[in-house]
Amino acid sequence: MSLHVDNESYLSWLRKKVGSDLLLSPSVAAVIHDNEGKLLLQEKSSGEAWSLPAGGIELGESPQEAIVREVMEETGYAVRIHSILGVFGGRSFRYTYPNGDRVEYVVTLFQCIIIGGSGVPADSETKSIQYFGRHDMPELALPYPKDDLFRAF
Repeated sequence: MSLHVDNESYLSWLRKKVGSDLLLSPSVAAVIHDNEGKLLLQEKSSGEAWSLPAGGIELGESPQEAIVREVMEETGYAVRIHSILGVFGGRSFRYTYPNGDRVEYVVTLFQCIIIGGSGVPADSETKSIQYFGRHDMPELALPYPKDDLFRAF
């Protein structure tokens, strides 16, 4: 059975089977700092809250491959993984999308370093990307501890 018909993601395929019910989603997110220690965030086109560059792991894809792909798609930057900062999940990592889809993320948080790219997002999910300091960043869609987001710098 092929799950990637017409480049459909695993999550899209699964959603067709279960509708908007709560799903557990293995995911990745990137912590990327500029030279001043500011954190790169993504503003979603859909009007959702700001987030780290992040996304779901596809079938057959390693978490490391997923984070490199997601960062490129959402920011236009090529990255190298520096370290894993933590793994987060549980009830506080549940999210309901504007369309009613519910998900509980299990997120591997990677510290990444930009090694190239344009900084121009390759997908339509991103409205803009911007760096923020610890005390001026907007609230994120998921409750990552700020100490974990800024300790890596």
